Amino acid sequence: MFDFFRTGATGLWYKCQRRADSGAAIMEQSLPGGLKVRGKAPLSTDFKTRFALIESADRHALAGGRKGIEKESLRVTDDGRLALSPHPRALGSALTNRYITTDFSEALLEFVTPAYASSWEAQQAICDIHQFTYANLGDELLWPASMPCSVSGDEGVPLAQYGTSNVGRMKTIYRRGLGYRYGRPMQTIAGVHFNYSLPAPFWPMYKELLGDERSDDAFRSDHYLGLVRNFRRFGWLVLYLFGASPALCRSFMAHGDLDMPSLNDGTLYEPYGTSLRMSDLGYSNKTQASIHISLNSLEEYTEGLNAAIRTPEPDYERIGVKVDGEYRQLNANKLQIENEYYSAVRPKRVARSGERPTAALKRGGIEYVEIRSIDLNVFDPAGVNQTTMRFMEAFLIYCLLADSPPLDDADLLRAAHNQLTTAKAGRKPGLTLRRSSGDVTLEHWAREILDDVQQVAGLIDATENGSDYAAAADEMRRRVDEPDRTPSARLLEGLTEERQAYSHWALDMARCHRDYFAALKPLPSARQAAFDQESRESIERQQRIEAEDAISLDDYLDRYFNGRES
Repeated sequence: MFDFFRTGATGLWYKCQRRADSGAAIMEQSLPGGLKVRGKAPLSTDFKTRFALIESADRHALAGGRKGIEKESLRVTDDGRLALSPHPRALGSALTNRYITTDFSEALLEFVTPAYASSWEAQQAICDIHQFTYANLGDELLWPASMPCSVSGDEGVPLAQYGTSNVGRMKTIYRRGLGYRYGRPMQTIAGVHFNYSLPAPFWPMYKELLGDERSDDAFRSDHYLGLVRNFRRFGWLVLYLFGASPALCRSFMAHGDLDMPSLNDGTLYEPYGTSLRMSDLGYSNKTQASIHISLNSLEEYTEGLNAAIRTPEPDYERIGVKVDGEYRQLNANKLQIENEYYSAVRPKRVARSGERPTAALKRGGIEYVEIRSIDLNVFDPAGVNQTTMRFMEAFLIYCLLADSPPLDDADLLRAAHNQLTTAKAGRKPGLTLRRSSGDVTLEHWAREILDDVQQVAGLIDATENGSDYAAAADEMRRRVDEPDRTPSARLLEGLTEERQAYSHWALDMARCHRDYFAALKPLPSARQAAFDQESRESIERQQRIEAEDAISLDDYLDRYFNGRES
């Protein structure tokens, strides 16, 4: 049985014969000039080869991947200070509401959409959640930027509360531990998480094309990990394109020794910065530098996380775990739980009730990836838009199809350097980044990547009979050609033109966003009713969880960490 594929990128013809007895493949390549090479198929890891095989086998294979958004926003008072009020009851239970919860602080809301095949549906969902929330905030506002409003140290950042159940108390203790370990102000930094999975029909088709005989779960997990590794290599591009935190309120670093220029009395900034949120001022801090989690296999990844949550850390032992009858942290290990390990990208699987993330991954392999390095778009009322989602989808597919060898220590050092350099100076003319073949300018490398992403975007558009994905990729190319088009440059321009401190300028934007949602037509009655029902039922679910607790918190934590294999 012979399959014929023509590569649109190179014009090569491949004749591939699969042997039923061994699953091996014989490939004959007809090259320009009539030269033929015959032998075992190399199962090429080259992007262009893989893309061409998919394009010829099924032009619809890349469209329709599932997309979901998690978007964080601080609740602030009308004068721009962090809200100290409890989570609004009209928004339901932060423990069990499927759409509206909290992150670190009682004031840090997190909006969660379901996963959709269409970016339009995801965008509509996140906008609807905003509209419903604003209708129940009273005089409070949603802070529109990733770097926080004026904060007054640890004492001014209230921990998120989840009720009296064991699981709810555990969530608050975990956050208390984060505060002791990293400081509460750092935990008020907000962002957008983009969850993505390729369409289900893609995987068996791709597995057949590559002649891979592993189990479906093993094949899918291995290629998702390839995507994750490449995101570590190329993720600096996301900071350049979508970074929107080149400046911050001086109060954020009030207790730190920070060598950063002042834009004005209330504002510190990096002139060419893109995402201070993702720099060593934010999540990419030195505290976790000693934790090395391999991305070269699912087993290494899960075992690395499990080791970190079982390995004592002397600095955290000095904090104490249970002091005067109150938990300060869940434990004194390098990580309290898996989610404490911060990474710009995470391989994920939906966990069952009470199941740890590593156990879920071991059970069924990787189901989707979570991208965590997108700043809030301060110029968009919902903090994210379809252009971002469409580009991210095409970019992640590129990361999956491109060659992704294992990461060694040198690779990881280069990736960390490139992220930090882009975060703090990504728009600097002539900026160079590091890759294994030598230094390269950010501009040149970005254009190389975008050339391939453009092909993915075009194939998705061909399926959807449109041009939206190509338009998104074109916009990103313009941002590379014209750095002033990036959100980070536009934010600095706004601060400069308005001659305002960061906190005042962002507060004005928050008011504009509130007015935008207030001016929209009311939510459709069915949608409004669904949000109201979820709020009521989430409170009832929390009450049932609290009523059903039959063991002490100490026993609950012991069972969580020691009672099940992970």
